[in-house]
Amino acid sequence: MDASGRRLRAAILLLLATLLVGVAGYQLLEGWSALDALYMTVITLATVGYGETHPLSSAGRVFTIALIMTGVGVLTYGVTAATAFVVEGTLTNLIGRRKMEAEIRKLCDHIILCGIGETGRHIAEELSKTHVPFVVIDNDSDRIKSLEKIGRLLSIAGDATQDDILLRARILQAKGLIAALPQDRDNVFVVLTARALNPNLRIVSKAIGPESQPKLAKAGADATVSTPVIGAMRMASELIRPTVVSFLDTMLRADGGSVRIEEVTLPPRSTLVGRKLREAAIYEQTGLLVMAIGKGQVYEFNPSPEFQLQEGDGLIVCCSPEQLARLRALAVAA
Repeated sequence: MDASGRRLRAAILLLLATLLVGVAGYQLLEGWSALDALYMTVITLATVGYGETHPLSSAGRVFTIALIMTGVGVLTYGVTAATAFVVEGTLTNLIGRRKMEAEIRKLCDHIILCGIGETGRHIAEELSKTHVPFVVIDNDSDRIKSLEKIGRLLSIAGDATQDDILLRARILQAKGLIAALPQDRDNVFVVLTARALNPNLRIVSKAIGPESQPKLAKAGADATVSTPVIGAMRMASELIRPTVVSFLDTMLRADGGSVRIEEVTLPPRSTLVGRKLREAAIYEQTGLLVMAIGKGQVYEFNPSPEFQLQEGDGLIVCCSPEQLARLRALAVAA
């Protein structure tokens, strides 16, 4: 809860405490019933001037003076706190937070991104550009807010190593998780927790130290990515094969930066299963050329038109999100 929210809560508590003191005071000093004492307290604090419920004793009048002075201060503080709560956007943020939580509860087959530091920020941009549904988890609300320049993202402020936070992110319904926290030990904890909650989840983790990769694999990560190694390979490629690097960069920036190399796996009942590649008419229906076909760790690069498609084949193509959607629709057609 932010400062304005805490001030508003304090004001409400002070008001309730003043009401209780007023009721108790009139009951003890004047012997009134609870209803009469409450009525007198309310009209005194509200300064509406309806007059005394019953004639007051001297002690009762002194108590009323003190109650009025205290009540005016409490009400003034409450109005100030309530105004700040609305003006500073806390109320709007609260409504937006509840709306976001409702959207998160509807997620299915999504990605959970844990950590939005330097690495996580670029991952969020990539997922957003390619229209992949995802939810961000980070314990720094300011970092989450800084992602607004990317667009409106679903997010949860909390510790990704905690079961309840991952469950709020619907880990049981997710298809994948990315552990991109700045420390390897934190990523190990995230992987362990996520794997225990969802054994079928595909988990990819960032790894900084080379000694962390086998530990992450034992913890349950399906794949690890060493950011120092990837950076070093990119630097070498810029010198050795600059045209290829330039092509890939252009591809990433083309059409709003949404063109990617993607894969679509053929399900058992797909109408493409059993057909030759030329009979599948993939190019005619989607505008895509199949660059390679993979199954497990075996790949057929530049497959011929006579290649026969089988269940479980992964079609690897270079496409936009719209073309990918058309290919997926074609592949799952039964």
